[in-house]
Amino acid sequence: LEGQTIINRQISCTLHRMGYGSRRPVQTPLLSAVTKIKRLQFAQEHKDWTVEHWKKVMWSDESRFQLHHADGRVRIWWKQHESMHPTCMSTTFQAGGGSVMVWGMFSWHDLGHLIHVEQCLNSTTYLSIIADHVHPIMLMAYPNGDGFFQQDNAPCHGASIVQEWFQEHCIRALETQ
Repeated sequence: LEGQTIINRQISCTLHRMGYGSRRPVQTPLLSAVTKIKRLQFAQEHKDWTVEHWKKVMWSDESRFQLHHADGRVRIWWKQHESMHPTCMSTTFQAGGGSVMVWGMFSWHDLGHLIHVEQCLNSTTYLSIIADHVHPIMLMAYPNGDGFFQQDNAPCHGASIVQEWFQEHCIRALETQ
């Protein structure tokens, strides 16, 4: 086992001399072949858009923030007899310690409100948010009705009640993948 450690150290030193470094891999979402095709299609459809075109897009998204998140990457140096010393401990929270979800929107011209989403974001909750916030700001930002509302492909965004609401209120959605 000691010989294995020496070999690993030699390999590590050699790789460092060659310009390699060790780190954790970057995490990226897994994209299906269909999603890749749709994203390429979107890029091709909008490749000729100018800044003036993009100025007519109202961007939106939601995000969840962990209140007390520890990703397990914290490391400490300690001596064996110090294992129960407070400086050698990390507190934990049951069920992750909670989170906060927010939704917001912005454009070249306007900044919408940051909305605290207090419940599960399903199609009904999302419809309530867009009815209260999207329609008034879209009317103010694009009084000629020439704006686009951008949202991602979260399941609640594509729900039929949400799509019907956009049609009923003459709001054009910029379909992104």
